Amino acid sequence: MAVVEDRFMQFHPVHGVNVRLDNSETQATRVESFANGVCFSKHPLLPGEIFLIEIEDKELGWCGHLRIGLTAHDPGRLDVVPEYSLPDLVDLGNSWVFAITRNHNKVVEEEEAGGEAGGRVLAEDSMLNSNPSTFFTKSHLLIENICIPRDKLVGRSRPGRFSHILDDLYKTNALPPTARRSRVGVLFVPRGQGIADMHIIINGEDMGASAKGIPTQQPLYAVVDVFAATKCVRIVQVEYGFSSLQTLCRKTIQKHIVHRMALDWLELPEILKNYCKYE
Repeated sequence: MAVVEDRFMQFHPVHGVNVRLDNSETQATRVESFANGVCFSKHPLLPGEIFLIEIEDKELGWCGHLRIGLTAHDPGRLDVVPEYSLPDLVDLGNSWVFAITRNHNKVVEEEEAGGEAGGRVLAEDSMLNSNPSTFFTKSHLLIENICIPRDKLVGRSRPGRFSHILDDLYKTNALPPTARRSRVGVLFVPRGQGIADMHIIINGEDMGASAKGIPTQQPLYAVVDVFAATKCVRIVQVEYGFSSLQTLCRKTIQKHIVHRMALDWLELPEILKNYCKYE
């Protein structure tokens, strides 16, 4: 298994003119219009390292949603940040961007259509459907030789009046890809000497190789386009090694409560309650 070290992820200070970053540089908000919301990771990604974001806010009245991908362009050397990731940034070359939609985000391999491989995929899907708990009981997501902890990959609904219903949706991974609290990530998986495939992860599920044969001779930055109906996104930090004390506390507390709303009855610091509810 490839080992990835923990790094604190941030957005690059160079971004679209309509984007505002918070003081931690982990939250990006588009403050005007529906475009000019292109953001980049502050540093190039390492092989197998996921750049994971959560949709914090939406804006009604626009068509289209979040776009995410990779680019070999150093953001600091761009003359101007493109208005759109698709098609503007992609047209510059050495950029690969995927548009997230409400449905149909999975990549279908052409060679699998109607062939033996296609039958194998259907068989795997049937197994998952017959035993939905399998997907959630595994602690890590495996892509080739890359191993990513599932703990942070799946978005959670905000607890409220109907949270008992929303929690059931969360457990069956029914949170829509473009909804608030949905979590979307991008990474590249080495496939041979000097090339890699780009994978998009939505709420803990691998959508497949959305771009293949990406050259890795140049550093690859993550691209996040806070576009149209997507108003604000926040970076989610992924722990690859040993879990932090905060994470261990959260897991222990969650294991011993019936429902997230029960956290309000516990004598815990408010910041810890919020962390246990929303993560």
